[in-house]
This record gives sequence, structure tokens and C-alpha cells, in this order.
Amino acid sequence: MPTPKLFEPITFRSVTAKNRIVVAPMCQYSAEDGLGGDWHIQNLGAKAAGGAGIVMAEATAVSPIGRITHGCLGGYDPKHLALLTRLAKVIEQCGSVPAIQIAHAGRKASSDLPWVGGKPIAVKDGGWETVAPSAIPMIPGAADPHPLSTEEIAGVVAQFAATARMAREAGFKILELHGAHGYLSHSFLSPISNHRNDQYGGDLNGRMRFMMEVLDAVRAEWPTELPLWVRLSCSDYMPGGNTIDDIVEVAKAIKARGDVDLIDCSSGGVSNDQKIPSLHPGYQVPFADAVKHGAGIATGAVGLITEPTHAAEILANDRADVILLARGLLADPGWPLRAAKALGVKPDLLPQYSRASL
Repeated sequence: MPTPKLFEPITFRSVTAKNRIVVAPMCQYSAEDGLGGDWHIQNLGAKAAGGAGIVMAEATAVSPIGRITHGCLGGYDPKHLALLTRLAKVIEQCGSVPAIQIAHAGRKASSDLPWVGGKPIAVKDGGWETVAPSAIPMIPGAADPHPLSTEEIAGVVAQFAATARMAREAGFKILELHGAHGYLSHSFLSPISNHRNDQYGGDLNGRMRFMMEVLDAVRAEWPTELPLWVRLSCSDYMPGGNTIDDIVEVAKAIKARGDVDLIDCSSGGVSNDQKIPSLHPGYQVPFADAVKHGAGIATGAVGLITEPTHAAEILANDRADVILLARGLLADPGWPLRAAKALGVKPDLLPQYSRASL
């Protein structure tokens, strides 16, 4: 039988992954002052040993105030480099391509850990001032975020570049810019959170300016031979918000740059007032399909994809190019090996794990 596309290699620039299963970036909220530790090593090492082609480290903040919580991973201080280097090496030693997502939480920063409620933490209680394109809080009752001046925007752009440089020095091979889920890049892109009337607001071209400037700065630090991805929220699920048609236009602009290799197609997150029509397995796959064929750029499908046959079908029908998995891999780091067996493919086991094929 032919090998399912899910288990075919895929190449982006100089980087080839052994299959099309990607460990999605999943925040662990287990760092201290931006510095990760043994938890991060075991978490991503296990997933790499489990057989995924690409393993992406969680959203890594470009500044202290860019963290979602006190427990978020950082890439903004020289002390962070050693741990990030160790993460990239462990992922690679376990047979996967090391990838990393870089991010700024914007107005969703200074929040408590999700398992204790995730509510905003005021400055007086140990939090920090949040920033955004406009002074619109994420939830009623939260402090207004500080609207960034053009000079401050340039500073944030430089922070993204510096974190990209650290990711390169650490040995990561794929870099993803987080432009989704209501975080800073998305909050500039969405008319729900961006009410500016300068060059960073207004129409779609103005609202995407921040992201394009970040991509320019990141590409100046990220080698031409290494892939660059962008995660986008493909719908705001709100009247007056971005729709998939808007995001296809954004993807076309990104495609025209020639320096971005894949759009990771997620959705939502810009407001708690969003109304997602239906949460079901693969509910975001139509977004990946629309962006792939509407903009002519490779896409990743993500969101409640848990069954091997479903993942294989998405790729077989050319609805996306890679599958990003999250919850399923939290429950079973060996999901790719189990999926291989289910689809009639010989599992690609590390030699240390060869007896697992019995």
C-alpha cells in the first residue's frame, strides 16, 4: 500500500521533516522569570521521541511584559539561551525538527495561571502594564492597556528580531510568529481591538502593517535557508471582526513577500464575546483549506484533530500540508507511532525504543 501523505517527508527550504505531524506550541506555564527547566525538557523530549516530524516549543515571549503569565517561557534575556539551546538539541537528538514560536501577549498579558482562573493580575498585585494598539481591555473590568506609540512599536519590533536571533543561536530550525488568539500581532490585525487612525490602523493594509514590520525584522535575523511560519486566527467569530476572506487577503500579502513558508491556521481569541458556531473535530480545517487554495501558500491544520484516519484524510484531500496536534499529544506523546501502526506504516522508532515494535 502507498504510504499515507501524513507519513511522507516534507521539505521547507533546507529543512526536511520525516513526516507531516507537528507538535503544536502548547504553553506549559512552568517557567520562572522566563527561564524554563527540566519540565520543558521532558515535555518536548517525550514528544520528539514519540515520532513527530516537527516539535514546536511553546509561545516564547519577546519581552517580560510580553508574557501571558509569570510562568511563560522567555527568549529576551541572555540567561534564557542555555535552556533554549538544550531544548533544540534534545528535540533533534530524539529525531524531530526543532521549532519555536515567538510571541508577545499584548493586552492578554499579566494574567494568572490558567489552572487558578487565568484572570488579569493588576500592577499593584504583582502584574505589569499591558500594551496594545488601542486602549481597549480584553475583558470588562480589566485595566486599559497602554496604546503603543509609533516609537514604542519600533521597540517591540526590535524585540521580536532579538528573540529570533536567540532562537537561531539556540539551534532551532523553524521559527513561527504568533499572529493569532488575540495576542499583540493579532490585536493589531483585528478591527475588534485596533481602533487606530494612523498608519497602523484603519483598513486591512494598515492593520497588517505591524505584522509585516515584525516579519521584516525577524527575517533580517533568521537565515534565508531556514523556514518561517506564521500562525493566524482565520476568523474573529464576531460581527465587525476579521473573516476568512480577510485572512486570505492577509495570506496573499504574506505569500507575496516570498520569505514565509506556511500559514498555521487557527482562529478566535480576540474577545471573550466571540461566538464559535461549532466545536467539532477538525472545525478549523476549512480555514487551512481556504488559505492554501486562496493564497497559494502551504498551510497547517490544527484543532481537535485526534484520530489518525482524520489526519490522513485532511492531507490526502489536499486541504492542508501539515497537521498540528496538541491535546492528543498531551494525552499520548507516542500518538505518531500509534498512528503509523493504524495506517499500516512501519513506525519510525528510535533505536533505543526498537523493542516497542514487537
